[in-house]
Amino acid sequence: MRISASRVATMLCVGVLAMAAGCSKQGPLERAGEEVDEAVDTVKNGKESTATKLDDAADEVRDGVKDATK
Repeated sequence: MRISASRVATMLCVGVLAMAAGCSKQGPLERAGEEVDEAVDTVKNGKESTATKLDDAADEVRDGVKDATK
């Protein structure tokens, strides 16, 4: 079964928006811990993982929404 690129992109966008909506309150320690985890994963794998990229995108979306509502 082949999945089209547009379907994958749509699923990715929905996932990022769901993460941004579900995790809107994150304290500074939680964010710092997340960044440490991402750094450790990057060092282990030698490259940034897809999950890390998605987390970063969700953080950017969340910050953009927060800035837009101010």
